Amino acid sequence: MSQTSPRLYLPLVMPAQAQKHVTVNEALLRLDALVQTVVESASVDTQPADPDEGRVWIIPDGASGTDWSGYLPGSLAVFRDGYWTAIPPQGGWRVHVRDTGFDLVHDAAAACWREAAAVETLAAGVSGAASQAIVIEETLSGLDGASATTSVVIPARSVVFCVSVRTRGAISGAASFDCGIAGETSKFGGSLGIAAGASNLGVIGPTAFYSDTPIVLTAKGGAFTGGEVAVAIHAWLPVAPAPG
Repeated sequence: MSQTSPRLYLPLVMPAQAQKHVTVNEALLRLDALVQTVVESASVDTQPADPDEGRVWIIPDGASGTDWSGYLPGSLAVFRDGYWTAIPPQGGWRVHVRDTGFDLVHDAAAACWREAAAVETLAAGVSGAASQAIVIEETLSGLDGASATTSVVIPARSVVFCVSVRTRGAISGAASFDCGIAGETSKFGGSLGIAAGASNLGVIGPTAFYSDTPIVLTAKGGAFTGGEVAVAIHAWLPVAPAPG
């Protein structure tokens, strides 16, 4: 019999175990950290010197600190009782990130956290078919080079109506930028603003995409040397009937 639960890794009390309260308390504290999870940040890469009890961070690449430097990127670092504990996430786990206000979902196949898609079912059939309105968001930070490509994608077999952007941190290096896809760099807007707060609603006629397609931001008048842009994909997605 496994000594931990399969999904949340909660320690289990073993037959005739002494000090049962230790195991039970450990399980309760893990639930306290993992249920309705709010993390402080997914980008802070320096281990906090004096964190509050029960606070949680997602470990980014290149994290530093006595404990954090030894944790796998993507782990949930929980501080309690004066010590750090790293909890490996499973695919589908969802957390709210306090410093950005976004929700993240863990992608097990890619071994990374992605910004969550907002999904609303517009209509549903009796056999599982549905029509969904979706919004998929990502913020690209530290822009660098001739272009930047999102990790989130327009889903295959979806119909796109708009890709919107907002410049969250002033862009340096480029005089403006285009928003589009590979081969159509300004499909969702050209010569867009680099000042913080600039935005664009790249509305197009309903367009079907037949493969997963990332969004590409292309620098104009020079290469990106910094900046932050939030990108949102606005689309309609059909869902086929469930297996019989």
